[in-house]
Amino acid sequence: MTKKKFSLIDTDVHEHIPYEDLLPYLNEPWHHYIKNAGWKQEKHLPYTQPAIAGLNRADAQVPDGRPAGSDLEFMKQHLLEVDNHEFAILGGNLDPGPSSMHGWYEMATALATAYNNAQIDLWLEKDDRLYGSVHINANEPLEAAKEIDRVGSHPKIVQVLLPIDDFMWGDPYYHPIYEAAERNNLAIAMHHNEPPLYYGKFPRYFIEWHSLIQTSHMNLIVNMVFNGVFEKYPNLKCILIEGGFTHVPPLMKKMDKQYRELRFEVPWIKRMPSEIIREHFKFTTQPMDDMTRDELMNYMDMMGSDEMICFSTDYPHWDYDNPHTALPGGLSEDILEKIYNGNARKLYNKLPAKKEVLD
Repeated sequence: MTKKKFSLIDTDVHEHIPYEDLLPYLNEPWHHYIKNAGWKQEKHLPYTQPAIAGLNRADAQVPDGRPAGSDLEFMKQHLLEVDNHEFAILGGNLDPGPSSMHGWYEMATALATAYNNAQIDLWLEKDDRLYGSVHINANEPLEAAKEIDRVGSHPKIVQVLLPIDDFMWGDPYYHPIYEAAERNNLAIAMHHNEPPLYYGKFPRYFIEWHSLIQTSHMNLIVNMVFNGVFEKYPNLKCILIEGGFTHVPPLMKKMDKQYRELRFEVPWIKRMPSEIIREHFKFTTQPMDDMTRDELMNYMDMMGSDEMICFSTDYPHWDYDNPHTALPGGLSEDILEKIYNGNARKLYNKLPAKKEVLD
């Protein structure tokens, strides 16, 4: 019997476009500030990520010394052609992204537009396997909606990228973003940015915030569900990136209990929260916890669905998950196909039809 070899739809790949490569896409005065005034975006954290290993895999640095993820040809050899990628969804590497700039929103909007144009020219249109994200300045939702409309019709753009940090994305202030995403048939992709906070303060050590990434994802789910985002935008789909999925079953159970007891406070919610989460959210595997086949199957059973988990490598970051070894052994071909590509294909409906790959 021929053993099936699964193609991979990788839902979290970070291409890196250096600021000097954005210059041709920036108008004045923004071009001047980067080229001549020494401006650079700084992330105000008390530690690096991570402090010991560095953000990226050591072997992912381009041989000529350029940053990891900045060269398409190297990424092809190092990732796409090694791990049997059918498609890779690019999430960028502006750190922090335009939405997380604390002020000077005009610059944030200019950077988002420049990044989108550069991503299309330098990456998406140079390899059929690559699909991308709309970067926006979410602090100005109406301008962000215009950018989604401008870029969202491109056949290789499949999602709008939003950061998970101190935003409460269920607030009606951000509804123009969801309306534009739904209008353009795009998913909402949410990737953690700033670390979870202890009562407004940073954890003391990197290991603390890296252990608590899921808590910021949980805050986001609760906020969006109970604020009625999916009642107003019933076709909106979300993927939460780089937070894993093991937190989802207990959160669904807790939210259902709270809804039964406190539903009078949110009369616009007409379904159980767990039902809303199953219909509207997907979660990436990375960072994949060590688990057995039975444990993984139990998680999916508690979630009530085997269609919520999508594989991601997080390339080129230090905690990259190898698709050949990250999942436990003994999973059925049906489950493997859903995690490796089927669930993501349902989310990203611009992707071409399924391709069979056999050993």
